[in-house]
Amino acid sequence: MSAAIASPLHGLRIVEFDGIGPGPMAGRLLVQFGAEVTLITRPQADLMTQLVMGETDNPLRHGKQLVPLDLKTDAGRERALDLIAEADVLIEGHRPGVMERLGLGPAVCAARCPRLVYGRMTGWGQDGPLAQAAGHDLNYVALSGLLSVSAHAGERPIVPPTVVGDASGALGLAFGIVCAVLDARRSGRGRVVDAAIVDITSMLGGLVHWLHAGGNIGGGIGDQKPSAFHDSPFYDVYTCADGTHVSVAALEPKFYALLLERLGLNDVDASAQYDTRLWPALKERFTSLFRSQPRAHWCALLEGSDACFAPVLGIAEAAQHPHHLARGSFSVARDGAVSARAAPRFSALDAATSTEPAKGGAG
Repeated sequence: MSAAIASPLHGLRIVEFDGIGPGPMAGRLLVQFGAEVTLITRPQADLMTQLVMGETDNPLRHGKQLVPLDLKTDAGRERALDLIAEADVLIEGHRPGVMERLGLGPAVCAARCPRLVYGRMTGWGQDGPLAQAAGHDLNYVALSGLLSVSAHAGERPIVPPTVVGDASGALGLAFGIVCAVLDARRSGRGRVVDAAIVDITSMLGGLVHWLHAGGNIGGGIGDQKPSAFHDSPFYDVYTCADGTHVSVAALEPKFYALLLERLGLNDVDASAQYDTRLWPALKERFTSLFRSQPRAHWCALLEGSDACFAPVLGIAEAAQHPHHLARGSFSVARDGAVSARAAPRFSALDAATSTEPAKGGAG
């Protein structure tokens, strides 16, 4: 982020109620772009956070001002309302109805601050048959329909990293908050932002829905034609001779042709890329070929070209990759803990430099 301009959310004041997962992550995202977050913490440490994160410093609290309050007391609630009265945004991640029972629901807060944006982070949403049920990332992604798409035919779906559900929910809440703040500054009236992970994950599956409608992806259900994203040789992860892995994703014909050329597969007809009858035998050839050399060999041959290639890196490896080092994408603490720089990045419009358009497609 350019030091010459203020952070885009400079001056935005947020009161966040302590929780786990996507709610605190949304607050942390907003902090990284300049918002001032006051975090109302519980008198006792959260057991779930300790079990999952251990005794390490919680990175989702970085940059936030911690205010411990017992919300079960009149004094604690009144102090919370005083903080809310001076805020632009509230973030809470309790089950529906909990904040109302505490005397801190939207109606009460609106009386103190009519322009308040009241951000509510849940898994299932504020209403519906599942609203009061417990759940976690995996459950929400499963109900969205998108977990099924991770399965190859005849195989069970894989468990995705929490970025699919929880982090998507956090980003969706942050986006909703910024939208509502813009409207509140225009109208003087606040809004409730109902950010349900299952809703946001489903919405982000728009491209998958489009592919599914065309019969091009089906999650191994068996009623779809072979999928370029599951069955083709040119969109997959392959094991190398040293046990590491690489990815190829050459969906476009010109990129596929280059991939074949770099791999020395000159006998393969690039124009028959989407002849699904040829895919099983070709995938076997790709599998054997990639397994014949270590990952470093394939990186030297393919990385940085238009063959749509990338090595599959561990988190510590990713932080040391030349591309990330050049962009300053990660920071590494003395104990080896890796954290990512805030994204997207901002600079002054009149200081922006033009660049050539990217050669590859997005996807």
